[in-house]
Amino acid sequence: MNVRRLIPTAALSCAALLGLTALTACGSGSAAERKDGKLDVVASFYPLQFLTEQIGGDHVAVTGLTKPGVEPHDLEISARQTAKLNDADAVVYLKGLQPAVDAAVQQAEVRTKVDASTLTAMEKHGNEVGGHAAAHDDTAGEEDHADHGHSHSEGGDDPHIWLDPVKYAEVAKGVGAALAKADPAHAADYRKNTDALVGRLGGLDKEYAAALKNTRAKVFITTHAAFGYLAERYGLTEEAINGLDPDSEPSPARIKDLQKMAKADGVTTVFYETLVSDKTAKTLASDASLRTDVLDPLEGITDRSKGTDYFSVMRSNLTALTTALGTK
Repeated sequence: MNVRRLIPTAALSCAALLGLTALTACGSGSAAERKDGKLDVVASFYPLQFLTEQIGGDHVAVTGLTKPGVEPHDLEISARQTAKLNDADAVVYLKGLQPAVDAAVQQAEVRTKVDASTLTAMEKHGNEVGGHAAAHDDTAGEEDHADHGHSHSEGGDDPHIWLDPVKYAEVAKGVGAALAKADPAHAADYRKNTDALVGRLGGLDKEYAAALKNTRAKVFITTHAAFGYLAERYGLTEEAINGLDPDSEPSPARIKDLQKMAKADGVTTVFYETLVSDKTAKTLASDASLRTDVLDPLEGITDRSKGTDYFSVMRSNLTALTTALGTK
């Protein structure tokens, strides 16, 4: 998916005089120049925008680079967004998820750059080679950053850390500390808000752990490999039709393997998501006589989302998982 590049008149005027590399001078100004005195923060996509807004409260003005309905992996940065990024006091992003954002952040003269991938341990997930891996017996809520001996067909780190409430809480702590350092006058409020968010995420973790502890099945099928951290956290196994890239195409052999696996492991449902095509998921489900349902990777909130924010969508996901996996 390509996002149309729009360059506003003001940005064009500035670019004509100074060139695109000088777009910083055309922005709205840093926090010190803002009339409301708020810390001006740019967040790369919804999970980081939500987290920053929750922690920053009334002291921050957060702008998201990825608009609702746009698949984050496909984002392209416009000249206007480049200008906004250069004028920001801080940027919160996740290196490895959005190449265009990574490149823009690297070039931007932003005082505070917060890379969420440095705030928690990253792991490799994807389609396993030679059959699926067994479900893990890790105690829910405990940290386990080992690779568990999996053999992966994709070499990059899995960026979908926000779908594990424990890892998302670790990111929240790091973002909270960064905001407190960038705006020490409101550090106490940032710490208070961080603690509140971490507490809510701890409660969500307990809900997931309790609901998924005694399911009849432990294997679930998704469109792309977004739920590896969640599966590992709660003793499940994710099998993805595609890899970490939602736009990749599965091989005929992969589809055949998934059909066999679904029958052997008692899989009832093939999950698809709202921001990418559901065609392959529905074809697989039809061929294997399985149901379909939505498991939202929470990369953005739209009118098709089963919830209005991170927590409500995560609880909708939990309901979908427990329905598909059943209880003993």
